Amino acid sequence: MARNGVLQGTLDLLVLKTLHSLGPVHGYGIVTHIHSVSDNVLRVEEGSLYPALHRLEQAGLVASSWQLSDTSRRARFYQLTARGRRELKSEEENWEAVTAAVTRVLQYS
Repeated sequence: MARNGVLQGTLDLLVLKTLHSLGPVHGYGIVTHIHSVSDNVLRVEEGSLYPALHRLEQAGLVASSWQLSDTSRRARFYQLTARGRRELKSEEENWEAVTAAVTRVLQYS
């Protein structure tokens, strides 16, 4: 995985997991959480994050509302919906299967 990118197809999973872990949070909070928890390996650019959030909202997986941030600025906060929680569970199971398969291929000699 590139140090400055996110493996293609994983952004939605990372966003859903972050919202599950943190509860309602704004886009910058999502970016900093992923960066921090990944020990500064994964970087999510705004140009990727906001289209993903919009797509997830259109799919009914997240909901958003305007709230005040910790710095008293108006920001759009995102949170998981019930449908988003179900999708997260499914995507986590799929991720486990895929990573296990990749590990088997890499360890094959």
